[in-house]
This record gives sequence, C-alpha cells and structure tokens, in this order.
Amino acid sequence: MEVLDEEFGGLTQEQITAPINTVEEKWKLLPAFLKVKGLVKQHIDSFNYFINVEIKKIMKANEKVTSDADPMWYLKYLNIYVGVPDVEESFNVTRPVSPHECRLRDMTYSAPITVDIEYTRGSQRIIRNALPIGRMPIMLRSSNCVLTGKTPAEFAKLNECPLDPGGYFIVKGVEKVILIQEQLSKNRIIVDQDRKGTVGASVTSSTHEKKSRTNLVMKQGRFYLKHNTLSEDIPITIIFKAMGVESDQEIVQMIGTEEHVMAAFGPSLEECQKAQIFTQMQALKYIGNKIRRQRMWGGPKKSKVDEARELLASTVLTHVPVKEFNFRAKCIYIAVMIRRVILAQGDNKVDDRDYYGNKRLELAGQLALYKRDMEQSRNPAPWKAFFFPSSFLDKRGHIDFRDWLIPAVLIM
Repeated sequence: MEVLDEEFGGLTQEQITAPINTVEEKWKLLPAFLKVKGLVKQHIDSFNYFINVEIKKIMKANEKVTSDADPMWYLKYLNIYVGVPDVEESFNVTRPVSPHECRLRDMTYSAPITVDIEYTRGSQRIIRNALPIGRMPIMLRSSNCVLTGKTPAEFAKLNECPLDPGGYFIVKGVEKVILIQEQLSKNRIIVDQDRKGTVGASVTSSTHEKKSRTNLVMKQGRFYLKHNTLSEDIPITIIFKAMGVESDQEIVQMIGTEEHVMAAFGPSLEECQKAQIFTQMQALKYIGNKIRRQRMWGGPKKSKVDEARELLASTVLTHVPVKEFNFRAKCIYIAVMIRRVILAQGDNKVDDRDYYGNKRLELAGQLALYKRDMEQSRNPAPWKAFFFPSSFLDKRGHIDFRDWLIPAVLIM
C-alpha cells in the first residue's frame, strides 16, 4: 500500500479510474504492477493455498480406510498439518534449519507432514496426534518458510538477500523452480474433431478423490460412451437407461426437440432395441458385463449390477455429484454433451484447444497435486492380514496401524 501511495497519491479518483486508450500508456502500468505483485507472488500464493487448504480437502476426501478382512477395523484421518522446515541431527532430535544451511550441506529444505488419526486395535479406539507421515519441500518466502515476515537485518543474519523474491525450492542443496504449465481445463466439455473428421466430446473430470476421462464418440451415426474402465464402448441410450431414464421420449427431450437434433440422435435409439434392453436393471447388467475386472483379493464380491451402478456414480463423469444413486444431474450433463456434438457437426463449430479460455495455467500448488496420486499408495493395506496374518498381526491377534506406517518424502 505504501508503494501505491507513493505512485498514485497525487491523483484524483477520476484520474485513477479513467480508461487507458493507448498501448504506450498501458505499458506504463507494468512497473507499478511489478512493484505491487512481483513475478513470483502467484507461485507463493498457490503453494500457500495447497499446504493450508487444499491438502486438508484431499485428506477429507480420503479420510477413512477400512478393512475387508476385519470389518471392525478402521483408520480415520482427523487432521493434517505441514510444519516448519527442520533437520534431524540425531535420533528424534530436530532443530529449525535455514535455506542457506541447506544449500551448504546439500540438504532438502523440507518440513514434516503430521496427522491426527483415529483407529481401532482390537476392541479399543485409539487416537494419535502429530503422527509423522512424511516430509514436503517448502517454497522459500511461503507461509511456512523461516524467511516469512523477516526484516532486512534478520535476512542478513540468515545469510539471505532481502531482494530475493523466493518462489523456489531447495532440493539436495540445489535450487529448483516449478515452471507454469498450460493444461486443458478440467471438468469442462471439449468438443473436438479426430483425424478422420469425426466430431466427439471429452471431459477430464477431477475431484479431490479421483480423476477420470470420459469420451463421447460417434460410430456410423450412433453415439457411444468410451471410458478406460469399460472393455468396449457402450451405446449412450443404454447409459441413460442404466441411470434411470428408461423412456426414449424423456431422453430425446433432454437432448433437444429440434427436428435436426432428433434426426441426428434417432439412430442411437435403435441400439437398445437391438440389444433388447428396456429397463434399468437390464442396462446395469449389460454394463456390468463390460467392466474391466480388477484383481481384488479378499472381501465380499459385488454383483455386476452393483459394480455397474458404482461405476456410473463414482467414476464416469466423477465431478458431477450423485447422491443416493440419483443420476438426474449426470443424465442432463451427458445430454448437453450429445447436443453440443450434434450442433458442432452442422456448422463445424468445434472447440479450439489452443484458445486460452479452454486452458488453465497450473502453478506450484496445482502441480504438487500430481504427487498426490503417487503418494496415495502410502496408505496402509491392513486387509492383507486376511492373507498374511503372521506379518500384520501382533501377539494378541490385533492389527496395529503404527507398525505399518511408511513415511514418505515428496520430492519436487
């Protein structure tokens, strides 16, 4: 604010809010922008949001771990914290560390990740606080960095330059920066054309719990849903019926009642007649037979109908919420995808992948989320006690979670 007062203190409100017409005048705003924002503020803000807010949302989405071998056993994450950077000098003896020391000693400037958990051991319910599960590199000048809020004199004591803007990491003594990456927007319908000229739609769904990609493709004038969990493409009308929309008239009304829209979607309605599928239960059985089988040891086996219903609810278009298997919102979303594909065929109005409105710039915080998928494998798998009792059970025949916790180090 002091910078703003120095630069614009003598101007009136009308002069400050007056439109800027020429490019030369607009370029004069650049020095003021750099003074206020800087070049790395967006990276620091993104990382701060990740370690203070986003990591807690991820924990909430995956907060409970259950066991198929022991239905009474569970593990629940209550809270998660990212601490301040430190170094372990001897067994369980740590002290704060500065970035300069990490550069000199070829160490990673990282902080511990701790959680509060609740789990069962036998018939007891146990709560553990501040349990370390790993370490995370800390961005310089972020909210958890020791340099935050320091004066120039304190910077000098820490052997740091006050003009250093931060926004980078120190990994094994080497300064590393995360570059901004362009990515297609998540949770957004993208209508595109393949090499053969066929128009289709795709959506990359992303939530705190999982990610998936759903494609709507056309084959010989008929619409199909394509997903990597399905062994083959499923006719879209069967998907509608499996989601509870059994009436062909209701399906057409969702997509559009214009004559050319109904004519384009008409051939897809014949697919249900060919497959002899008219009810929701028949459609779910059909989809259940097309699911790629994943090898899961132990636990109760689900029926094909339950597997298909769970797939449609939690994996296909996973960003569209489904509560108590009410697929109404997801049906409308699929209908919009079909309508956009039909309208794009007539005027050839497909989405431009290079258009910035269809892209997002991913910063340090979002890119750190990619590590989340790798680190989810660190969750314990106590259901394996069903097969390996000698290695997972203690002397009293109970599973103790702490013995199988593997601390992870998140390397940038």
